[in-house]
This record gives sequence, C-alpha cells and structure tokens, in this order.
Amino acid sequence: MESVRERLIRLSEEAHDYLGQSVPFLDAPPDPLLFYRDWIGPNRPCIIRNACSHWPALNKWTNEYLREKVGSKVISVAITPNGYADAVLGDRFVMPEERQMSLSSVLDIMEGKMKVGGVVYVQKQCSNLLQELPELTSDMEPHVPWMSTALGKLPDAVNFWLGEASAVTSMHKDHYENLFCVISGEKQFLLLPPTDRPFIPYGNHGNPHLTAHCIHGNHLQEGVYQPAVYHQRDDGAMDPHRPVGPRPDPLPSVPAGSSNQLHREGRRDVVPPLTVVSPRQAVTRLHRSELLVRHGLRHQV
Repeated sequence: MESVRERLIRLSEEAHDYLGQSVPFLDAPPDPLLFYRDWIGPNRPCIIRNACSHWPALNKWTNEYLREKVGSKVISVAITPNGYADAVLGDRFVMPEERQMSLSSVLDIMEGKMKVGGVVYVQKQCSNLLQELPELTSDMEPHVPWMSTALGKLPDAVNFWLGEASAVTSMHKDHYENLFCVISGEKQFLLLPPTDRPFIPYGNHGNPHLTAHCIHGNHLQEGVYQPAVYHQRDDGAMDPHRPVGPRPDPLPSVPAGSSNQLHREGRRDVVPPLTVVSPRQAVTRLHRSELLVRHGLRHQV
C-alpha cells in the first residue's frame, strides 16, 4: 500500500511539473493543426487573448442592450440562498431552484432594483444560448472556427452564462473540450489535473445518493447525501426539499477524515488515505475577450 501511495503522489508531482504553476497565455488564435498538436493532444489548458475580440458582443452586450434586444424573453434561471449551486448542505446535496423569468427581471435583480431573496444565476446548459436566446447569436460566431477545425466537429452546445460575483459553481468535471469566453466582467477558475483525482473526495453525481464533501471546521466530512432542491417559502426564505418521488433506500455513509487526508471512492482497503502534497493549479482571473481552453480537468468557477 505504501508503494501505491508513493506512486500516486509522484504521478501528481510529475503532472504539476509538466503543466507548470500557471496556465500559459497565447496572444492570438492558433493554427488549428498546431493547436491540436501542442494543446489538445497533450491535454494542456491555455488562455488565448484576443480570441473573440472581433465579436460585436464585446461592445454591444450591455445591460441596456440586452433589455432592448431580449429583455422580454423568458429564460431558465437558477436561484440559491447563498450562490452555491449543486452543493452540500447538512446531510443533503442541494440543487438550485429553477425558475422561469424574463431576462429584464434577472438584470433588475442583479442591479438591486428588485429583490428575489436569493442569488440568481443564468447557468442552464444544453445549448441554452441557441435554445432560449437565439436573437443574440448574430453578435458572435456560432462556433470558434479554429477549434472546430482542430477537433473536426462543431460544438455540441453553446451556452450563455450570466451571474454576479456571489454565484459559484461547485467543483466538477466535464467530459468535453470546453471553451470559456468572457464577454463582460471577469471569471475566476480553479483547475486541477486528472492525476489529482485520488486526492479529491468526489462521488458519482448520477447516483440517486450523491457522494460529496463538506468542510466542518478543520475537518472534511465525506459521506452519502440525499438529493434535494431549494424551494422558496412564502416569507422569502429558501429551504432544501427532497425531489418528488420515492425515497431511495439508504446507503452506508463514509466516515469523516481530516482535511489533509482525502479518500478515494470505493474500497478503503485498495487505496489508503492519501496526503495532498501537490500545489493546485489555478487561473485566478479570466478577463474580457480572453478565452480559456480546458480539457477534461476538474474545475471550480
């Protein structure tokens, strides 16, 4: 078991040495073939400056423009009491309340003109830009040509995200090549390479019982949590409620461990507790007109 621990730690250290302590910048969109060779193939993230500086959206997408163009459109909006979507609360893994409201109402809430009793975040995926706000597609390219050429396919989804600083996405992994382009404001990311997976206490979000983690003081609690969804009461407060349907049979919980000893899923006799020794790789800020390319890394935004 000691050799397993040492090899996993060594693998993580080598990955961090290979990736470096910061995400590299490119000053312009790359040649597709070279981009595939230097970044997609090696599975390395990068930030590309001026990648979308020619999009009209960078100059057009003000709150006033969005109100005039699509303010009356009703879209899907996530609402949480604290800005944390898909996160642990007590003994539950709580997902946001999804509400239908006009984009103008969302902007009013973000500007403090209207109260909703929680944090709003336009974060619905499944190509919500094309499905809910197709009027905005003329202000940008429907795909990034050099990336589509490098991958040999068009994007599976084009999403529109709108939120304030308190809106946070929990740590997760997407099984796609991801491109994040900031049109207005800035976005902060935390990236971890796949070799750090044994040190991250994560579970299978597709299971009706969700394994997750939550910090309690100086200890990290890992266990099995019942799914729940936030629901706003008549007095404006938000409570987590179980989804409608039969309650799944309980599963045994995972015992708590110290904050620097994180366990792998599954059998505890296969891989012993591991100590996190590698520094985290982070993108502190992604600014206007910059584009982040991310390849299957664990990330938090």
